[in-house]
Amino acid sequence: MQDRNLKYWQPMINPAATHKTPPKIICAGEGVEVTDIDGHRTLDAVGGLWNVNLGYSCQPIKDAITEQLQTLPYYSSFPGVATDKAIELSHALTDWFAGDGMQRAFYTSGGSDAVETALRLARQYHKIRGDKDRYKFISLKKGYHGTHFGGASIGGNAKNRRNYEPLLPGCHQIASPWPYRNPFNESNPEILAQLCANMLEDEIKFQGGDTVAAFIMEPVQGSGGVIVPHKTFMPMVREICDRHGVLLIADEVITAFGRTGAWTGSRLWNTKPDMMCTAKGISNGYYPFGATMLGETVVEAFEGNSDSLGEIGHGYTYSGHPVGAAAALATLQQLAVTDVATNSAVRGEELSASLKILMAKYDCVGDIRGIGLMQVLELVSDRGSKLPLGKSLMTKISETIYREGVMVRVSGNNIILSPPLIINAGHVETIVKAIDVGLGSIQ
Repeated sequence: MQDRNLKYWQPMINPAATHKTPPKIICAGEGVEVTDIDGHRTLDAVGGLWNVNLGYSCQPIKDAITEQLQTLPYYSSFPGVATDKAIELSHALTDWFAGDGMQRAFYTSGGSDAVETALRLARQYHKIRGDKDRYKFISLKKGYHGTHFGGASIGGNAKNRRNYEPLLPGCHQIASPWPYRNPFNESNPEILAQLCANMLEDEIKFQGGDTVAAFIMEPVQGSGGVIVPHKTFMPMVREICDRHGVLLIADEVITAFGRTGAWTGSRLWNTKPDMMCTAKGISNGYYPFGATMLGETVVEAFEGNSDSLGEIGHGYTYSGHPVGAAAALATLQQLAVTDVATNSAVRGEELSASLKILMAKYDCVGDIRGIGLMQVLELVSDRGSKLPLGKSLMTKISETIYREGVMVRVSGNNIILSPPLIINAGHVETIVKAIDVGLGSIQ
């Protein structure tokens, strides 16, 4: 391949920038490593994009995809027909998420679709119940819920919103329980959790409790900077939502399937939501697939309805795609066999401890935070002011880390780490050593 200029536009970047600075071109992957077009191999500490939990060489998933392609490469899941694999997967998923109270699955093509589905079904749920004025959504600042108009409208990052406004009306955000940066200047996580929970209740009352359809949150905020709430926050949110008749939607697109050290982020906080949005790790990234999982409250409302309000006027051509369903079935089996949740918890503790040593070594590291194999280094030019480290320095650090054999993701002034959940202690050491060299490059 001689011409490395892209003829397609990449997500999340100004197209002009790709002509100035062409991207790394990845052409192979094996185990937890990827190889670029120049033959440079790196440990993938990004995990694809939070989703290659079992690495790039999971043969049972590849075999399941191949077998399904040979048997039935596609058929619709629209009314009147269903595929055997979609049905089989629905039983596997409801068993998998039984501890979270989930009873049904609605299939999507990915995470943004899963969020969009949850938002639409939340509004419809209240219409079925006769609460026609409940259409508003409340979410957290710094939250990321995909890029559809609904997901962007409830998202808490201005860069994903401003260029597309006006967005969906009736969407409101409250402060995130983020001890490092918050409007209360509160560093105590437990106190901050209570303050943010109070803010949620105040916002519900201000909007009018009978106008709010749902509150949506990531159990651990991922793309917004790996913000881990205090353990009391989500249970308080659950209680507030129950008191006001508001549905609780857990965006588990990143946190489901073991990344936090628990099988779901909601289970980590001992909270059962009304709906869960899942994708990414559901197929190990090998096939575009997602599912919106539905709890008892929502299931009873829809399945107890017999008029047109209960008819779901929503779906996708590839909902329940048989190849994606086959990939998901094989993925669930491999996740259980390898017990990646336990490994994620152990490796996460090792990674966090090592990163904290780097924080003591380098003044540019303002904060280290995370849980399981969701970790972040927030880099600053001054610890006192918390002024973010500049873009050029962030680029220098990340490029140095890459040359040292590790792929990381830079988002603003954050270095985000989300490696495959099968990494071992040696891989943790490799990641930390490369970051050490990267941070040292700007000293």
